[in-house]
Amino acid sequence: MLKPVLDLINLIPRDLILPPASLFLVIAFGLVLWRWRPRAGRIVAGTGLATLALLSTTAGARLFVAPLERLTAPLQAPERAGAQAIVVLAAGRVQHAPEYDNLDIPDYITLARLRYAAHLQRRTGLPVLVSGGNGSSGVDPDTDDRAWTKADAMAAALRDDFGVPVKWIEGRSRDTAENAAFSAALLRADGIQRILLVTDAMHMPRARTAFERAGLDVVSAPTMFFSRQPQPLHAWVPSPEGMRRSWYALYELIGIAWYRLRAAGA
Repeated sequence: MLKPVLDLINLIPRDLILPPASLFLVIAFGLVLWRWRPRAGRIVAGTGLATLALLSTTAGARLFVAPLERLTAPLQAPERAGAQAIVVLAAGRVQHAPEYDNLDIPDYITLARLRYAAHLQRRTGLPVLVSGGNGSSGVDPDTDDRAWTKADAMAAALRDDFGVPVKWIEGRSRDTAENAAFSAALLRADGIQRILLVTDAMHMPRARTAFERAGLDVVSAPTMFFSRQPQPLHAWVPSPEGMRRSWYALYELIGIAWYRLRAAGA
């Protein structure tokens, strides 16, 4: 009974649910309402504007970032974790980078993950799997966009820029659940059961759940902790980075709730 409702909700573009677009819609609704109900319109529009301003600050974003990051912890002593492989997940890409002969390259979020994966590989000597296709959740990439995947770009960066070999390239996945399912199939074929999973601290709770559901033993290896940074006065000044962190944290919190609803409706 729950599944058809969830499928219908899944059709709503995520950018309409998340800030800043959702808050602009709230403000627009308040301005329209103002014409007939001035007091109610002012409250709605003002609330939307105040929330937009708050979420545009890194201090405001911390209200959502910190609870997420408390669900994981930095990895201690990776050499003693008993893992058999390192799995690093893709984020985004820069398409047709002119300085790299117009090849797609990892975006800065993926690069942070790759840097930590390279650090772990040097400490542990474990083989590396990179995971990420060019599609999005439920949507396949165009036919002419399948030859060079996010995973291919990640493997090239690890080999060429970090001097780290890559054993497995998983380039079919379109979302975190498929990252887990397709990576698990490759790893099990080589007898790998326990992994170090590398992704952002905010993404780790959802990613770990997906990989455990795929049947792997997961040792979390999160990177990029933002909530532990100092909060100077200018952290309350709106900035693009503040909104980026708010968007990312809310996306992950909604994603965690979505996984739980999906599991309940299965």
